[in-house]
Amino acid sequence: MAHDHEGPLARLRRGHEELVLRQMRTHGPLNRADLGRLTGLSRTTLYDIVSALVDSGAVVATAPVPAERRRGRPVETLTLHRDAGQAIGIDFARRAVHVAAVNVAHEVIGSASAPHGAGLSWEKRVDLAARLVGGLAGGTLRLGALSGIGVGVVGPVHDALPTDASATDGSSVTGAASSTPRPHEDLPVLLRKRFGVPVLLDNNTRLAALAEATWGAAAGVQDVLYLRLSHGVGGGLVVGGALHRGARGLSGEFGHITAEPDGRRCSCGKDGCLETVASIGAVLDAHPGAGDLDAFLAALATDPAARRVLDGVGTRVGTVLAAVCNAVGPHVTVLGGELAEAGPALFEPVERALSAHLMPVSRPDIDLRPATLGEVGGALGAIALVLHDSPLLTRYHTPNSVE
Repeated sequence: MAHDHEGPLARLRRGHEELVLRQMRTHGPLNRADLGRLTGLSRTTLYDIVSALVDSGAVVATAPVPAERRRGRPVETLTLHRDAGQAIGIDFARRAVHVAAVNVAHEVIGSASAPHGAGLSWEKRVDLAARLVGGLAGGTLRLGALSGIGVGVVGPVHDALPTDASATDGSSVTGAASSTPRPHEDLPVLLRKRFGVPVLLDNNTRLAALAEATWGAAAGVQDVLYLRLSHGVGGGLVVGGALHRGARGLSGEFGHITAEPDGRRCSCGKDGCLETVASIGAVLDAHPGAGDLDAFLAALATDPAARRVLDGVGTRVGTVLAAVCNAVGPHVTVLGGELAEAGPALFEPVERALSAHLMPVSRPDIDLRPATLGEVGGALGAIALVLHDSPLLTRYHTPNSVE
């Protein structure tokens, strides 16, 4: 029989230390006032615990630079020692792999991406991810005790496994109800064997929403609506500080809200979905002379026909966003994806439609922002799955992990 040789006071102190370390791991840099609010510990107890952690090297205290100091005692920022561990995020996009790494001090260590052919096997995609991870931080990345891998994949994710490998970027629901074997089901096992740490998996577009609310355009905002306009159209919701996953993992399927009742047939089986007018393919179909997205974006400066196409797309996007905003009331709406690189030519009609269709009381509060994290957003959001005690995930259904 095992015996507990710790006394009650020692166990209480260790519990307090673990509480402080957990808050710092999930929230990032904090001051003592923040820690007191989050932990509920008394000032005396917190001072004693933090001092011991600083003395041991587990926590680093940094005073503000002179230019930032205000009157009174300088407020120190407390962070976990950056070498205490790292977390890895991998986004298996439609034809590319994106990776990112963050240390426990919430500092992004590095990111990398590589394209691949559409038919590449999961084994080779995992090999590609491993090579990319190996090159992060100059090849010095190491996995510590707090490490894990978060993984983003294309398509709906139900019971922590995607239901359709052939879905397009942006969370297409094609095949969501299928009972056939799921091609992704061995992915967490492959990654667990390769990296030797727990693996958590979710939809990559929804993870991009989480990333924008953690590190990106809406960092720290409690209620965020994210829409990505790419080869498919999808997004995610952060509501009340928590990422909303929804029944069957279908939250964020904004691309399948009806934008044109008599419009084209969508891959999901409905007619006139937003994806049929606002995806990259739909835009190029509407302006076939462009050839590809880069040519279309370049034509916006001189081609009135291209501007008219994008104006119509922006109007439909803004109308759909207004309907969602009226339902959930986000503080910030973030627009991302390759099509968002059009800039004002897209954002201006989106904002006009938002204003026209929002409830009047909400119009003064429109806060439409471009996404800032780019193609590694899904990988960064996957890291937040590893930091599952984050305030953004306190009420988020934790996906199954492979230990």
